[in-house]
Amino acid sequence: MSYASIVVDIPTRALDRPYSYAVSPELNAQVLVGCTVLVTFSRRKAVGYVVEVSPDPPEGVDPGKVLFVEQVLAPPAFDEASVRIARWMTGEYACNPVDAIRLFLAPGQNVRTKRSKKDGTWSLVDERVGAVDDRWVQITPEAAEYVPARTAVRQRAVLEALGAGAMRQAELRAMLPGADSAVKALERKGVVAVRRERHVRGGEHTSLSSAATPRPEALTGGQQRALRAIDEARQGAAGDVVLVDGVTGSGKTEVYLRAIEHALASGRGAIVLVPEIALTAQTVGRFRSRFGSAVAVLHSRLSAGERFDQWDLVRSGQARVVVGARSALFAPLRDPGVIVIDEEHEGSYKQDNAPRYHAREVAARMAAERGCALVLGSATPSLESLGRCRAGAWGGASWSRVLMDERPGDAKLPAVRVVDMRTEFRGGSRSIFSKELADALVGVVERREKAVLLHNRRGFATFLMCRECGCVPQCPHCSTSLTYHERTHEIACHTCGSRWPIQAWPDPHASCPNCGSRYVAAFGVGTQRVEDELALLLERRGIAREDVEIVRMDADTTKGKDAHQRLLERFDAAPCAVLVGTQMIAKGLDFPEVTLVGVINADTTLKIADFRAAERTYELLEQVAGRAGRGERAGTVIVQTYWATHPAILAAARHDRTLFMDSELKEREEWGYPPYTRIANVCVWGTDAGAVEQTCRAIAQVLRAKTSSLDGWEVVGPSACAKERVKDRTRWHVLLKAPPEERMGALIHACVRDASVPRGMSVAIDVDARDLM
Repeated sequence: MSYASIVVDIPTRALDRPYSYAVSPELNAQVLVGCTVLVTFSRRKAVGYVVEVSPDPPEGVDPGKVLFVEQVLAPPAFDEASVRIARWMTGEYACNPVDAIRLFLAPGQNVRTKRSKKDGTWSLVDERVGAVDDRWVQITPEAAEYVPARTAVRQRAVLEALGAGAMRQAELRAMLPGADSAVKALERKGVVAVRRERHVRGGEHTSLSSAATPRPEALTGGQQRALRAIDEARQGAAGDVVLVDGVTGSGKTEVYLRAIEHALASGRGAIVLVPEIALTAQTVGRFRSRFGSAVAVLHSRLSAGERFDQWDLVRSGQARVVVGARSALFAPLRDPGVIVIDEEHEGSYKQDNAPRYHAREVAARMAAERGCALVLGSATPSLESLGRCRAGAWGGASWSRVLMDERPGDAKLPAVRVVDMRTEFRGGSRSIFSKELADALVGVVERREKAVLLHNRRGFATFLMCRECGCVPQCPHCSTSLTYHERTHEIACHTCGSRWPIQAWPDPHASCPNCGSRYVAAFGVGTQRVEDELALLLERRGIAREDVEIVRMDADTTKGKDAHQRLLERFDAAPCAVLVGTQMIAKGLDFPEVTLVGVINADTTLKIADFRAAERTYELLEQVAGRAGRGERAGTVIVQTYWATHPAILAAARHDRTLFMDSELKEREEWGYPPYTRIANVCVWGTDAGAVEQTCRAIAQVLRAKTSSLDGWEVVGPSACAKERVKDRTRWHVLLKAPPEERMGALIHACVRDASVPRGMSVAIDVDARDLM
């Protein structure tokens, strides 16, 4: 008999460790690390996950009193190294062990226990997604001598259809009603054979021209240096990190492809993370053009069945290269040789619900556990990564930076021109397009080229306001103003998703919800309005609407499955087009025909109440500028702003990071912000505003008591969140700062536990927080 340590799947902070269970001889061969099992916990049935198996009973416990594992529900989904990573995440991010373990489970696995409302008993609910087989029908040699009966019309039709070759039974059924019964009869007589073949869902295919990447004859000097550094890190097997600091269009993807080739040649695999689902079709296409069916893709827009099939290809060893969003990091790849995080600076690598991990930090830990290289790539590396490279080491691993400051061949970085919109306004212009940008857009259309317009705010207008009483419609569930969507005549809350119909001036049915006035006008600019204004601009310049394809890409137009891919394919296929969108179009996209990039208002991210606002603005501008001039024709970037002298905008305009970094780092150090500290955000919310404030103050009091003697630790707050109400819940938070080398998770977890959070209150701990709103 053996004993298993099991993490019980019951979501509560009180269960912060695994529990021991005995394994009967009958289940001994089945209970392995990574299995899903059924156990009894606190006199109820519960699902659990095996994290350790030992021949020895737990210390200090009578073996006769240890409960038995009752049933194995699912085969192993993870290994011992994954358990160590999950255990590290539990301490690092102050999450429940089960939250970390769930990341490694098979997609679509919904095995849980449910309590009956009638008698209070617990029952097992098993709703797992599984493999799907196709049934193929083909003629056997015996068919040559078989003659169907005169009345067997369907049998003759089936045999005639199969004469050209084997067919799926589903296709036969669609072509010939009643084919199933005919196939069964023919199978009994040995005339046809039916076989099952695994149908793999989720194999993405795209017509994007940028999805195919021809192998260049020679690498640039920067590419060669980066590849050597990655190979050395992989061969060192110590989890060393290489930061590929390459300007946009410098060929970082080719470096990734060559590094993965070398990893595969040595018998190992690779994981590649991209920040936006919009990039997966292009990236997967590029990797499949080199590695064929050895590539699996994992991201949230796939169905549960598609994710399971792709995940299972990795588990079986058929796929050795995994491409996807941050969740792809937890794919069951047995022996990764290299992990690549493209656009490593992106905030989307930070999970916004439990466990609130950062993919870069988990990947660094995974690289150390698996003995592989971690490659971080970006044209605008995060200040944290640059700081670690300057130090040379972090977390026991070497961190090195390789500079790639040239584009291959004759391609050059685009010229960036900054337009001060204050000057435009003083000159009498009231358009959202400056004269320079308007002329440039018309020129692109006349030359039959392509352009990209960035505006990081969706909708038609930022808000509606009554010109008589000043009323701005607010969401009744959240402390945010409502965004106007002109196409659907709705105001929408982009926090909770609620929507209400409304008409705005000059519609005769417009009515202020406060005073009834008709003069409810739209203020501000969203991507819908940019699209409409662009069409009007081209029409006024005598350009027919059908002569240019205008594609809008934002959260409203990309809700459906494969919507990102369809919009990009439409832009790619058009002979002349303008792509209008939010930040999802700013990074990674490679269209050589794009010669113009316009930024409608660079200030939208610059004036957010966030200490990272300037850094995010610089990253966004530098990244979107890189979409221009990637082909034979030179590119131009026009940035419109009301703050033309800001260091972030000047740095992007001159492609000189130091203009922004020197002043930014000085301010960060003075005020105690990353990379000079770590920040954790403890957020409390609930329906009782008074209880929320009281609970948050209690947590802050415990935090101050526990950190008062620790050097470099600081508690800030508590205070109401900037978004004080979300979905009818009041929100308060308290911030904790600590030296960058300190681990904060365990201490915060203990403080929250000691504060005795009452029922009805929810608490979220976000270590290394990026969203402080």
